[in-house]
Amino acid sequence: MPELKILNNKEIKQILEMIENQWGAKIKLDYGFLKNNKNRVFVISKDISKIDTSKLRLNSVGMYFCEHDKLGIRLSIEGSQIIGTKATKNVVELNEEETRKWFRGEDLQKECKDCKGFVILKHNKDFLGTGKYSNGRVLNYVGKTRRVIIPQSH
Repeated sequence: MPELKILNNKEIKQILEMIENQWGAKIKLDYGFLKNNKNRVFVISKDISKIDTSKLRLNSVGMYFCEHDKLGIRLSIEGSQIIGTKATKNVVELNEEETRKWFRGEDLQKECKDCKGFVILKHNKDFLGTGKYSNGRVLNYVGKTRRVIIPQSH
């Protein structure tokens, strides 16, 4: 059964530093951070500390924010929406057709000068999640349940 661990200030600071290094986003988030045994990080109101969770069997709580593993930080769609407005690098702007492909779960052929690792995808003012950029290609991490069937434009 997945267990949630409340992250301490040092662990939170490490995540925020990784976000700053990857996306240039210097942010302060006033949330409690929890991590499950699959390295998924959730954010929640700091009021969680007022609840005795020792007798609860929780596998997730709050909003899924990111996954933290050996590849780095991969933001969820919601995480990209929080970080995206402050990001100064590794942001890939998509056109309408690329956005449709992304939501269908397709990888994208896209050149991005100076991009490396995980990138935030953006269309106009909307942040669409993150993908892994490598050799002119953005790998899609949108989960099957979150994909949308959008007809191709003519």
